[in-house]
Amino acid sequence: MENMWKSFSEDKKMSFTYLDSLWFTMYTEASTGAKVLEWIKRKHIFSKKYVLVPIVRWCHWSLLIFCHFGESLLSENNSPCMLLLDSLEMANPKRLEPDIRKFVWDIYESEGRPEHKHMISQIPLLVPKVPQQRNGVECGSYVLYFINLFMQDAPENFRMEGYPYFMKCQLVQS
Repeated sequence: MENMWKSFSEDKKMSFTYLDSLWFTMYTEASTGAKVLEWIKRKHIFSKKYVLVPIVRWCHWSLLIFCHFGESLLSENNSPCMLLLDSLEMANPKRLEPDIRKFVWDIYESEGRPEHKHMISQIPLLVPKVPQQRNGVECGSYVLYFINLFMQDAPENFRMEGYPYFMKCQLVQS
């Protein structure tokens, strides 16, 4: 991830940040959850258009992307949403939703954001169809692939209509 991150222009990186791939799992463990929220504060995620959150759960990698979390939940142009990209759809990515929702609420709360829990619970979690892995060991590579594609083609203003347009005409080569 670090090498790929370095390959993007400084201008491109201004709109993005990413969280360490272990942070989500560490957050779900009671002994380290508060520490992870402190680390996330230092990332200033509400000042970025996109936050890349690699997730490793149940020996499987997937990618969560927070879109426009710094915008008002009532915004019509840049309303916040979340994308969950999973190269192993049969792993049932939506089973992560309760942990993701708690994670998001705790991030908002730890940052002292004014949004109410009910409003935060309304942030859409979208699970688009993405290229699927062919075996049980490619998921980490696919997460890097998804990050690369999204960073290359991420729109200035993410729209839920027609997503995932950053995946159009993309083929995974073995």
